[in-house]
Amino acid sequence: MRQTIRRLAQAGAVSALASIGGGLSAQTVEIEYWQYFFDARVEAMEQLIESFEAENPDITVTMTHFPYADYRTKVAAAIPAGEGPDVVQLFYGWLNDYIEADLIQPLPEETFPAATIDADFFPMVQAMKVEGQYYALPTAVRSLALFYNERLFEEAGIEAPPATLDELVEIAKATTKTDNAGNITQVGITTGMTAQDHHWFREVLIRQFGGDPYQDDYRTVNYNDEAGLKALEFYAGLEKEHGVTASSFMDEPQAAFKAGRAAMHIDGSFRIGSLADQRGLNWGVAELPAGPDGTQANYSSYWVNAITTKAEGERYDAAVKFMEFVTSDEAMQVWLDVVGELPAKPSVGMTEENANNEVFGPFIRGLEYARTTKFANESAQRQVLVDMLARTDLEGQPLEESLAVAAEEEQAILDEYYAQ
Repeated sequence: MRQTIRRLAQAGAVSALASIGGGLSAQTVEIEYWQYFFDARVEAMEQLIESFEAENPDITVTMTHFPYADYRTKVAAAIPAGEGPDVVQLFYGWLNDYIEADLIQPLPEETFPAATIDADFFPMVQAMKVEGQYYALPTAVRSLALFYNERLFEEAGIEAPPATLDELVEIAKATTKTDNAGNITQVGITTGMTAQDHHWFREVLIRQFGGDPYQDDYRTVNYNDEAGLKALEFYAGLEKEHGVTASSFMDEPQAAFKAGRAAMHIDGSFRIGSLADQRGLNWGVAELPAGPDGTQANYSSYWVNAITTKAEGERYDAAVKFMEFVTSDEAMQVWLDVVGELPAKPSVGMTEENANNEVFGPFIRGLEYARTTKFANESAQRQVLVDMLARTDLEGQPLEESLAVAAEEEQAILDEYYAQ
């Protein structure tokens, strides 16, 4: 699939953006916007700020960005000191931390009514609602899809990507290669809980085998059951039973796919840009394969914008207007065009052009049935699943026992977090 992924935003979209807002007062108000550095994100926000300021000449928006590794520290230090951003970008999983640290304030109900947001945005955005009030909103969201290597499919006589998990296994078998010693030299599908597979296991496979990974608004682990065991048996069986993958193959799943050594790879929509830049790699995208009974499931994550507790008076009013602007339909289209991340509203994502796009389309369609995990500590909860697989590999622990240990360990993480 050779095409330009990042289309430049059309002049009409920019013109439409300029029609959203209006000025606040005759006196110029300056607000600060902070996000972590990612070149396409910076480019998109520069376009949005330019359009916003053109329509609101009495508001100036200054953007500051930091390397991802330093970002949370900078935000946490600046806002309590009365410095830094009036509008801030944060990962959805950080919301509770930002609220507890008094870094952000709820969005005004008169401008962002919860019922309207519930109706207008994809359902996973409701994770940003606390006690009926929204604290943050995204411009764009992410989901998972199946990337596949078109050349390797053609070599194996595969005409289409898998529509079901059974078909995924059969195609993986047909595209796996080994050397004379039996060592895998090309995997049918990549695996690795340290990448996106912990999301695939939780929110997709467990649901496709009839389960519900959590209860009580993600406060209670619920996957230590028959459905959880079936999901684990399927995932572990890709390597142990079918021999179509190796979790340590080329160290990193996406590296194997980019090198042309993997026929299939499950990843997020944020991977589109780097794959598009990979010379000689012909690839396609498909929705995640359905479960045994046809159930479709997906995982969605996103970055959101919020108004900080630093914003007061005229700066607060300007921040509210800027939040309206960057969560508009037109802003979401610009973000898709420039960054490649998916619109947070069906009104933009599910247009015929976007939903049927050969690259973006499978991700966008997956948003209709995606769930967003409410993490207490994403890295710690991810490590639980990494250790779950490691115990079965290194210690030979039965899958059922390792699953039970994982559920107990993750529940301890949740209990400790919510007890605070």
